[in-house]
Amino acid sequence: MKRILIVFAVASAGFLLTAAAGRAQEQERNNQIGVGMHYWTTVKNIDQNNIDKDGFSYLAMYQYRYGWVGVEADLEWFQKGFGGSTQDSYQPQAYLILGKVLYAAAGIGGYYTDGKLADKPFYAFRAGLDIPLLPILHLDINANYRFENWDDLSTEGKSVNTDTVTLGAAARLAF
Repeated sequence: MKRILIVFAVASAGFLLTAAAGRAQEQERNNQIGVGMHYWTTVKNIDQNNIDKDGFSYLAMYQYRYGWVGVEADLEWFQKGFGGSTQDSYQPQAYLILGKVLYAAAGIGGYYTDGKLADKPFYAFRAGLDIPLLPILHLDINANYRFENWDDLSTEGKSVNTDTVTLGAAARLAF
């Protein structure tokens, strides 16, 4: 009987140590960096020639997750024509994330083009799927709805009243 208790105690201790080590490894990988791409399109049709109606944008991101809650900071790059801009525009953004594999996020961002930051921010909602392919590699597929205001991007942008929808994919490395 003593042998059974000793074997049980050793097995239990081994199981607990393995679980604790796995949990420690999981906690060490709260930080993620990555790159991605969005296909964006306007919700309403735009009747102006020098304003793009859809296109691709590229982004770099940093994400910190703790359990079911996370924050993300992005920098997105759009080629000229987005919102009628005559130069490339950049969008710094921040998101609050709720969920793990299936998640929702709410965010705020701004426009930087032609050497100045826009006065009015944009707001965004995101729904996504964060698929851990490997312990250090995540694939993020998401859809975003952005409440846009292109007043500060161009003169033509002031006459446009539309939001945008984006579909995105990103790869992130966890560390």
